[in-house]
Amino acid sequence: MINIEDFKKIDIRVGQILSVEKVPDTDKLLKLSVNLGEESPRQIISGIALYFPDFSVLVGKKCMFVANLEPRVIRGLESQGMILAVSTEDGKFSLLTPNDEIPVGTSAK
Repeated sequence: MINIEDFKKIDIRVGQILSVEKVPDTDKLLKLSVNLGEESPRQIISGIALYFPDFSVLVGKKCMFVANLEPRVIRGLESQGMILAVSTEDGKFSLLTPNDEIPVGTSAK
């Protein structure tokens, strides 16, 4: 269990996916370029490729991201955040998405 002060440390923001590429020699990894309302886009590496056979459908999509996660190198690529999603044991999957009218960069309250 974490307390509310720990939870408040998490910066969850609306981001828009600008581009998507498959990470070579992997089955699950996609390299996302994401606008989080900052000066330049962030690179986020995510293991969601199996859920998106045509990953181009992700371009332009607004999703929720953890923006203050410490950067991590995955397969030689720096990941500068995390996309938020849910899945079930029987294979159902969903990205967490805001309403369309919520602007990029908006923080969860």
